[in-house]
Amino acid sequence: MEKINDLMPLSKDWNKERLTQLKHLFPDLFTNEGKLNIDELKKVVDPASVSETERFEFRWLGKSAAKRNAFTPSNATLMLDESRSVHPTESENIIIEGENLEVLKLLSGSYREKVKCIYIDPPYNTGKDFVYSDNYTQDKKAYWEENGVFKDGLKIDTNSESDGRYHSNWLNMMYSRLLIARQLLREDGVIFISIDDNEVHHLRKLCDEIFGEENFGGQIIWQTATDNNPTQIATEHEYVLCYLKDKNEQDFWEVPSDKGKIIQEKYDELKAKYKDDIESIQTELRKWIKSQTNGNDLSGVAHYSYIDEQGVYYPGNSANTKPGGYTYDIIHPITENICAKPEYGYRWPFDTFTEANKRGDVQWGDDENTIPKIKKRLDTVSQRLKSYYYEDNRATSSELKTLFGGKKVFNNPKSVNFLKHIFKFITNENDLVLDFFGGSGSTSQAIFELNTIDNFNRRYILVQIPELTDKKTEAYKAGYKKISDITIERNKRVVEKIKLEQELKRLKDKQDNPLFNNFENQANPINQGSDNLGFKVFKLVKSNFPRVEWAPDVDKTEEENIVLLKAYIKEKEAQLVTAFNRDELLTEILLKNGFQLNYKANKQDEFKQNEILLATDGIKETLICLDVVIDADTVEHFKKHTDKKFICLERALDTTKKFNLKHYLGDKFNAF
Repeated sequence: MEKINDLMPLSKDWNKERLTQLKHLFPDLFTNEGKLNIDELKKVVDPASVSETERFEFRWLGKSAAKRNAFTPSNATLMLDESRSVHPTESENIIIEGENLEVLKLLSGSYREKVKCIYIDPPYNTGKDFVYSDNYTQDKKAYWEENGVFKDGLKIDTNSESDGRYHSNWLNMMYSRLLIARQLLREDGVIFISIDDNEVHHLRKLCDEIFGEENFGGQIIWQTATDNNPTQIATEHEYVLCYLKDKNEQDFWEVPSDKGKIIQEKYDELKAKYKDDIESIQTELRKWIKSQTNGNDLSGVAHYSYIDEQGVYYPGNSANTKPGGYTYDIIHPITENICAKPEYGYRWPFDTFTEANKRGDVQWGDDENTIPKIKKRLDTVSQRLKSYYYEDNRATSSELKTLFGGKKVFNNPKSVNFLKHIFKFITNENDLVLDFFGGSGSTSQAIFELNTIDNFNRRYILVQIPELTDKKTEAYKAGYKKISDITIERNKRVVEKIKLEQELKRLKDKQDNPLFNNFENQANPINQGSDNLGFKVFKLVKSNFPRVEWAPDVDKTEEENIVLLKAYIKEKEAQLVTAFNRDELLTEILLKNGFQLNYKANKQDEFKQNEILLATDGIKETLICLDVVIDADTVEHFKKHTDKKFICLERALDTTKKFNLKHYLGDKFNAF
């Protein structure tokens, strides 16, 4: 039976999907009318029908409403702001100006299970920062018409400790957003959340519930060297909580050691100088390593100072440190006697030794009296993401100030170096990173800079509410009236900075190497990974469909209200295409049909009577028409070609045309 929501331009209804999945798995929990039988569900959860209400759980005021709010659909939309975008046709990066919960809802259909990594730096609830009230509705004039001035509709309130719901307000804000954000993570996805002592204990419990206690990845202590706590103990750290979508889908997060790369580069330099003189290379390498370790630069890898024909290595200890090691005989290749054995046996099995020997990776003694060791090559040295990180955050503030020409436009920006550090471990080629508390844009700068280092093509989505800046600040005086203005401007400056650095390097290479001119028109290694140096800006805006402002008559039946709604649509949307920007309308329809924002739409010349576009985002595709009338010839085409999906406006069809399209295309047809 047709329902009112079927006629509304809404984002994905997660509550409806969750119920559908539950009914599919457990139909016996539903009544004959299709309603969930709560009593039957309780029997599954509590088969002994125990009336005991005490149990371990995390509860607070407003939790149920926050959960409902997370999964209710949005009737807003996103509009491309091309004037503030940078190279929008070449880039898949996205910055969205708007309230982040509504934006997450709009993204939830298109980007479900597409995000590899989420990083957020939410308000810490110190009593001085803000939380979002989430009283969001379409018709609030303050949001739509006053350019970021929030009153009743979308207010950011100071959450003072005197408020009786101090912790509850913050938890409600975080709960709804994290619930919907989890839907966006891939099965091997990871989320990192910056926080301090004010709410870290609550955030752990909140994330345990949303992601599962078993998916806790760890907690990074970030020493910032800034005392923000006027108590007896100087607080010079923050935390970064890490949770996984599914721990079973994760590999160990290891990357080649930066310090190992430094030794390798020095070895390559010495090899070029001394050719095959291994003794001289080893002598000079050890002298250099010793000079470097005085400053602790190569701590942890300084023992990689042995050289053979294959390169740099370290003879690892082969002896087990306690009883229970592997016991077997190893024959010395020269004396052909059995080698001496470790007291507790070898730490690796015989097969491992055999394979290492075939590769030339065993270090033998002069005779059998020396225990053989397996060589650990420099290229196998890796580092793992550690639970401790140090960086003086004052340097981060100084770098941002320099980027903005000496103006302090943002307080306490997050460290780009730290974000590059974690993204390096977590992400790979073409991975998507999401930050829905975008702030000044540290996440996007980290992605840009990391891509230029390893030539990957990571992409990002940033969301920042258009929160007004204080009139007393340098940011406001410099013309940045909203935080989102700073986010966008920072990204523009980062792109310009990287492009300038690349051009200077290109000119230097050209000057240093006369042969460079011969390759000017070929693929330039300098520009690898830079094709995505840009971003599209979208704004959260009111739906293009006036029907979202319609409200049902509480005194009428569902059927009667549907008749009224259809009449309203016919009257209010008669001039929809001519009154609204077609591109904006196209974006809303495709977004709410599960298309990503990087879609392309090309006109199909085979249709003569209607303008029909083929829209694709690389994953999904559909034919779509925004004409006010669908011609009979177009309907006849789809009768004969039933392999394509087709979307058009509801009002563009009479009853016969709609019936025919539905009959021949089935679920591939959607009248919006």
